[in-house]
Amino acid sequence: MNKFCCLFLSSLSFFSTMVFSWQHRKPYQPDYLEGPSQLVNLAYHMGPVLSSPTNLYTIWYGRWDPTQEAIIKDFLLSLSSPSPSPSVADWWRTVRLYTDQTGSNITGTFLLAGEHRDSEYSHGTTLSRLAIQSVIKSAVAAYPQPLPLDAYNGLYLVLTSPDVQVEDFCREVCGFHYFTFPAIVGVTVPYAWVGHSGSQCPGMCAYPFASPDYVGRAGNNASGRGMEVFKAPNGDVGADGMVSVIGHELAEISSNPLINAWYAGGDPTAPTEIADLCVGVYGTGGGGGYVGSVYKSSEGEGYNLNGVKGRRFLVQWVWNPVSKSCFGPNAIH
Repeated sequence: MNKFCCLFLSSLSFFSTMVFSWQHRKPYQPDYLEGPSQLVNLAYHMGPVLSSPTNLYTIWYGRWDPTQEAIIKDFLLSLSSPSPSPSVADWWRTVRLYTDQTGSNITGTFLLAGEHRDSEYSHGTTLSRLAIQSVIKSAVAAYPQPLPLDAYNGLYLVLTSPDVQVEDFCREVCGFHYFTFPAIVGVTVPYAWVGHSGSQCPGMCAYPFASPDYVGRAGNNASGRGMEVFKAPNGDVGADGMVSVIGHELAEISSNPLINAWYAGGDPTAPTEIADLCVGVYGTGGGGGYVGSVYKSSEGEGYNLNGVKGRRFLVQWVWNPVSKSCFGPNAIH
């Protein structure tokens, strides 16, 4: 039996309080610093993690530019592929430190197993959070080329194009993860959604590639440092911004797929997960709205990780359970 099939919800209305999201923090507000902290009560709650090799199924909802798709696909390929250090695969090694109750680590193997293009907006251009599950259902039922309904090793990634509005997008969230309801999709599988913010809210969901609307370009943050805005390393503010949010959601869905594994806080309806602890931190010294020490090309492009095909990415750090601090492979020792 699929290990995910034993979880039931009393009602679909519970979904609205239980979807866990990349929640935006204004860049000048305090974030967790990258230094060690004994104050974070991150705990394991005995649920499963994604420890088996995972099949990624990408659903491109709306109309996408091939160059945008290529940026995101190359990031996903980089999770399990060698690249010059510091690499995306190096970054994922911190996520792999988390284990389940058997001692099995989170997987380091991701296969881009399939993709589906929903360019006709099968559920419209305005989606509720719950409608994301219906998008998945449509993709696995599409004719003549449906995505597999992979109940054992599948992870579904729904990506919405710049012209699609999603409930709470650009107001409260940039992405979220959860698991599907059998009543909608047929089985319980983990999934995540991330939206392209390029034309809707780049200063919120693609910072530091765009200046937040509420802060002047030369404004200071809580750390007293200027808020530097970088050029996007792959030339697309929205897609480059999505990369970090996708990384955020993949780290959390792998360590907390059924919302009963790794998180901080005593309330499972409002957990703080391993990427939430490090929102806004991309390098040494990060916190308080300062992204930290990252690399900058001669053209002004900001990045902290290398990927396949010579790609560069800027991805937020995640919480290291050993050092009890935010960490990334570009850390200055």
